Amino acid sequence: MANSEFDVSKLSDSQQSALGTYTSVTNQEIPAAVSLLERSQWNVQIAIAKFFDGEAPDPLEEARASLASNPIPTQTSQRETLLSGSPRFRGQSRGSIREPAPRIVPQSETRSIHRVPFILSLFLTPFNLLYRLLSGSVRLFNHLFPLFPRLLPGLSNGTSRERSQRATAIRHPLSPKRTTSRFTRQFEEEYGPNSLPFFEGSYAQAYDLAKRDLKFLLVVLISPEHEDTSSFVRTTLLSQEVASYISDPLNKLILWAGNVQDTEAYQVSTALNCTKFPFAAVVAHTPQDSSTSMSTIARISGLVPPASFTSRLQTVINQHSTVLDQARTARNEQQAARNLREEQNSAYERSLAQDRERARQRREEEEGRIRAEQEKKAKVEADELNTRKLEQWRKWRAQSISREPGPDVKEVTRVSIRMTSGERVVRRFAVDTDLEELYAFTECYDTLQQQHSTPVQKPGDYNHSYGFRLVSPIPRTVYSAADGETIGSKIGRSGNLLVELIDDEGDDA
Repeated sequence: MANSEFDVSKLSDSQQSALGTYTSVTNQEIPAAVSLLERSQWNVQIAIAKFFDGEAPDPLEEARASLASNPIPTQTSQRETLLSGSPRFRGQSRGSIREPAPRIVPQSETRSIHRVPFILSLFLTPFNLLYRLLSGSVRLFNHLFPLFPRLLPGLSNGTSRERSQRATAIRHPLSPKRTTSRFTRQFEEEYGPNSLPFFEGSYAQAYDLAKRDLKFLLVVLISPEHEDTSSFVRTTLLSQEVASYISDPLNKLILWAGNVQDTEAYQVSTALNCTKFPFAAVVAHTPQDSSTSMSTIARISGLVPPASFTSRLQTVINQHSTVLDQARTARNEQQAARNLREEQNSAYERSLAQDRERARQRREEEEGRIRAEQEKKAKVEADELNTRKLEQWRKWRAQSISREPGPDVKEVTRVSIRMTSGERVVRRFAVDTDLEELYAFTECYDTLQQQHSTPVQKPGDYNHSYGFRLVSPIPRTVYSAADGETIGSKIGRSGNLLVELIDDEGDDA
């Protein structure tokens, strides 16, 4: 059932929260996730554990199904002979019974080290020295007389047995990955180089890989103390037939092997109900039990010929491959649907982002246009205000320009000014008149031509600056209004001046 066919709104708030937490961890389809959460009483931790470790069959449901399918037999049907066997054993002979295969994560073994008190160590020092002296003497005696231990077979066997137990039973615990590497290295040292594709990782990692990729996990457990271990490895496991079958990628086998003297392998043997060595088991996903279950679908115990070992593997893989292929097809379809939804969501997000970007650009363009219009309007208003103040200033300044001296005044300077319009203006000024008065006359010439009887006030908040300069052409001399000198001292008795406008770049004199 697709996600779109399941109405999540029918769940309560707490159930929707639990569903969101579970799917964020497992990435499982919503209908299967709801079904598993319902079987787990909506406990997220139990559901996640069932998803990764495999879900064991419900004993209550199995009992109900057994009672429904197998009614209680009468006394006449219970009369059986040893030849026919009980119904329970006849059922087992007709088909294999799957057992849940749990996910094993080895517990870290922390060995607490107790330091002997100092006083007690002093008390035991003589005994320790005596023990070392005697053990050294015995080893020296055995080295000098190597035939002597053979005369005492009981002592010799006991000593060798203890040494073997110390060598094999005591193994330093390592991490799962390093434990697997140690097993592979010791396996090659014991049996030589081989082509077996041992999984370089822990059992839990191999378990997760088989569950994720829907492959078969072949677990091989050996015990160095067992008498059939060496024969099984050399004649069966390392045979060309078995090694080729395991290495064939078409069979989709993941080989994980371990020594039961290691913590992880021992826990795996206990979980898989191993009762005899050497031991091999095939673990695979069983979707017919649940969407997350992993089960032991085959066990091979004891010394088995290569042909029988390969035949057993081939039979169980052929029987279960159809189910895994169907599950793989369903998972691929779900993944394809999920990818399609993700692509659609991604395309929608890209389109939404593009629309947002276009809207942002339009908004910025509109804001820029409004800002430019406002700046233009403000500039026009400022220019108009400046023009009005300039005209007011000219009227105000024209009121204070002194009149032209009469013919009877001898101390005057005759100035000829060529305006920008081409008009030439000739006027006489008193020799003690400032140059600024000459600039003011030139600035206010057009205003002076008009008759203004009404007094005009000086415009406020306005600083006037002359937009021109007065220049004598030959030789070129610039007369500045800021010099503070008189017309007579700068120009003399007469002079010809030109009005030059000052452009925006501010030409220097």
